[in-house]
Amino acid sequence: MVGQGGFKKTLSLTDLTFIGLGAIFGSGWLFSASHVADIAGPAGIVSWLIGGVAVLLLGLVYCELGAALPHTGGVVRYPVYSHGALLGFLMGLITLIAFSSLIAIEVEACRQYASAWFPQLTRTGSQSPTTLGWFVQLAILGIFFLLNYFSVKTFARANNLVSVFKFVVPLAVIVALLWFFRRDNLTMHGFAPFGFAGVAGAVSAGGVIFAYLGLTPIVSVAGEVRDPQRSIPIALILSVLLSTGIYLLLQVAFLGAVPAAMVAHGWRGIDKLFALPFHDIAMALGLGWLSFLVVCDAVISPSGCGNIYMNATPRVVYGWARGGTFFRLFTRVDAKSGIPRPALWLTLALAVFWMLPFPSWSAMISVVSAALVLSYAVAPVAVAALRRSAPEMPRPFRVRGFGVLGPLSFVVAALIVYWSGWGVLSWLLGLQIVLYVVYVAYVARDLSRRAELVQAVRASLWLIGFYALMMAVSCLGTFGGTGIIGSPWDSVLAVVIALLVYAWGARTGLPSSSTAVGGDED
Repeated sequence: MVGQGGFKKTLSLTDLTFIGLGAIFGSGWLFSASHVADIAGPAGIVSWLIGGVAVLLLGLVYCELGAALPHTGGVVRYPVYSHGALLGFLMGLITLIAFSSLIAIEVEACRQYASAWFPQLTRTGSQSPTTLGWFVQLAILGIFFLLNYFSVKTFARANNLVSVFKFVVPLAVIVALLWFFRRDNLTMHGFAPFGFAGVAGAVSAGGVIFAYLGLTPIVSVAGEVRDPQRSIPIALILSVLLSTGIYLLLQVAFLGAVPAAMVAHGWRGIDKLFALPFHDIAMALGLGWLSFLVVCDAVISPSGCGNIYMNATPRVVYGWARGGTFFRLFTRVDAKSGIPRPALWLTLALAVFWMLPFPSWSAMISVVSAALVLSYAVAPVAVAALRRSAPEMPRPFRVRGFGVLGPLSFVVAALIVYWSGWGVLSWLLGLQIVLYVVYVAYVARDLSRRAELVQAVRASLWLIGFYALMMAVSCLGTFGGTGIIGSPWDSVLAVVIALLVYAWGARTGLPSSSTAVGGDED
């Protein structure tokens, strides 16, 4: 079956669920446990619950969009439908940054864990690659590229096989570590030794939200799914619920199995003692067989996740180009394979670029997490705007209680972005504002497009207002800022801003006469 635009509808519910789970279970589970414990202590368990709830809320929102508009690259096309090309341009850019850098970060993770067997891949005393390690990463990228070059079904079969192994090992880790579980570890220095700031910081900087954010690859391939109205909601919800349960058990097992002597002076610095958390704790407990399995999986899990994003990113590029705010070259789809090959080549180039300046998994995590959440955050506003502008649009999956869930999901996303800290937001949001001004100035030169531009600015100004206000609070707040606004009032202020901006964005979508949801299918 071939859809419009050249994409082939070959993906089943099973394929789609494994894409979601495979994207969620990448390097996150392999590195996050010790980072979360370092930032939040045992209260990191709460961080995983917050992350799971946040992603479930956003997943429900995407269920409505994905089922109603099953278009390839939908994550960057929905903002175009609801608020116009200017908002689509900004979301396309931030999503491309997030997705393409994710490929690089998964390859980095694969190489770092492989260093347990091949130390010549990583520089002594750091997690940066040696020259040999960098070329190994490049070779892995080449394999991802080839798996995605010929057909989407080739990619899906490879992903399904990898996903089976990816779940066997985490379950084995949970069972083995719970055998050594010490309840006293959870209360030795207090359950939350670093308070709410630690819990919140672990969500953004500890890798929690990074580990969860694997939903958009499901939406990105929506145009290639058989029966998308049924498959997309089921796959999204299953992915989130299963991953939340496994991540919680992994964190509990890690916290309880750490030898008491290693946390005698507190949890701070535990990420240095357990740089490769589950490998290192298995070795500390004398479980050589488990450390072997973990390293095997550490090569496979990030590879599987990186392969998924090598598949999803070209669809984002395609969707961005279809939205009219990126080069039309990237709307080309190979007729025989159904693959957007120009976009795939660009994805490969960007992944190589992201491997150049960033030395390790931990160096990239905050930036990638913030960029991913920003790409998710627009979805609730898009749903609210489309309900106002296109109430007649068929919605096979309609989120109940959206009057509460919509603003709540946007608030949660805003908090996670805020908790990323001033060091990340100052340049990530600042760059978006600068590019917004550049885009407006460029289009304004064409007098014939002035009316169109005025409408686009009106429909997208809420996002720039959101960026500017969040930067101001971040600068004055306690997450890397000056601390003029103390905790928890800085987070309360972020919530108030999010609610006001959500209402603003929901009411400034395109009018129904300008909403092109029906005529831009794949």
